[in-house]
Amino acid sequence: MSPSSTAIRRTVEAYLGRHPGERDALAGLLAALDRAFDATARMPLPGHITCSAVVIDRQGRALHVRHPATGELVHAPGSHIEPEDRTLLAAALRATVEEAGIAPGTLCLTRQMLGTPIDIDVHDVAASPSNGEPARHYDIRYVFYLAVEEPPTIARPDEEGAAAQWLPQAEVTSPTLRAKLLAARLDGRPEPVNASALIYDATGRYLLHLRDHKPGVIWESGAFALLGGGRTHDDQSLEGTLIRELSEEVPDLRLEDVTPYAVGAATSIDGLSVPVQVFAGRWRGTDRLRLHEGVLLRWFTPDDLDRLRLSPATRELIRQHAAENPPNIKPAVAPPVWDWGSQGVLNGVGVHLHLEDAEGRVLLGLRHPDSKYAGNTWHYLAGRCEQEPALACLVREAWEEAGLVIDPADVELVHVVHVVDAPGSLPLMQLVFRARRWEGTPEVREPDKCLAWQWWPRHELPDRIVSYARTAITAISEGRPYSEMGW
Repeated sequence: MSPSSTAIRRTVEAYLGRHPGERDALAGLLAALDRAFDATARMPLPGHITCSAVVIDRQGRALHVRHPATGELVHAPGSHIEPEDRTLLAAALRATVEEAGIAPGTLCLTRQMLGTPIDIDVHDVAASPSNGEPARHYDIRYVFYLAVEEPPTIARPDEEGAAAQWLPQAEVTSPTLRAKLLAARLDGRPEPVNASALIYDATGRYLLHLRDHKPGVIWESGAFALLGGGRTHDDQSLEGTLIRELSEEVPDLRLEDVTPYAVGAATSIDGLSVPVQVFAGRWRGTDRLRLHEGVLLRWFTPDDLDRLRLSPATRELIRQHAAENPPNIKPAVAPPVWDWGSQGVLNGVGVHLHLEDAEGRVLLGLRHPDSKYAGNTWHYLAGRCEQEPALACLVREAWEEAGLVIDPADVELVHVVHVVDAPGSLPLMQLVFRARRWEGTPEVREPDKCLAWQWWPRHELPDRIVSYARTAITAISEGRPYSEMGW
């Protein structure tokens, strides 16, 4: 979806905050953005918005391509905003790719401008009302660095000679753009514009963040990633960026021994290369923290990483750090001690996910024949609570076992089964939660535990099903909140 007039106005106002002397020149654009029509459409007259970008190479030179209509060398012909352009920056990137044939991954943002325009140029063109071409263009201009050492071959064919030239910034053909490029002191050397935290503890575990599943909106959507985010113009340093991002995402997290560790590269939603400064820091606490962004936090060991949806670069970075920083404390694994005396009996707690599709069918998984419990039997998606709240356990198990993303706010407790599986065994309090909404399609992610997921009609459950799961499903359909078995 094209950027809204409100979003465009925010961009223009931010630009005018740096260049207040240009407000009169952009008065027509601001007036157009206040009207009740699509400012990105081609029909409105007399003004129209285009987007373009200048590309700077490692020698500080600016790319110029031959304009297909005039034959003149320009920094990049402006492009109309298309429906698939999420932002003005995305439109400028698309125009650069189309006009110069440069892959998005060979470009990156600059520290000086980040994702904000460097210039907004106002120029008149020959109006063509018949095809909706307005008489005035407002060209919103961005700047990218080459993320690679050598300038790529310009792919766009040109019949009149060289399709492109790399010119010193002092020879940029646009006067307003030339002045702002020189003032910004853009040397063409990429610098990190994002900061991430590689968080570890003394036992060799690493804290990872499960992102919301919002493709096209969030980087590494639905995957585990490092905490962190992009630099803003208000950040005095990349460490300041990290501190701000952590305070926004996990306000109770306080890292120790924060030091720069490595510079990596990620890929933005638009396909740009993003240099990332990774800081390493120690956290001595739990992973059950208040989280303002994303789904959950979770400690993992390097051996767990192959089971996770995780970028290869992050996986290798963690393994490299783990090899360089072996744990100095072995994880404590204390065997459970069940006190059957005067102090009472400890009860285990399990969580179970009750999902119903649009036809009222219930999701069950076929347990692996070699499972220690209920092998080759159908059962809820379930797990035993560790040192964690029950809802956090449910969310974790749903993701780890079936790739389902669940918001705790969409979950309700619908049944409890207090069960003893065999005489003398540990009593279990089995909590059954129903999720009203979820994201994803059930998939087998732990084949050593589960062979398949299947939706079953509540009145046609399989013969081989865990007995208390059958009891819970029946009780839920009848509105009964509690059952006992095996006592």
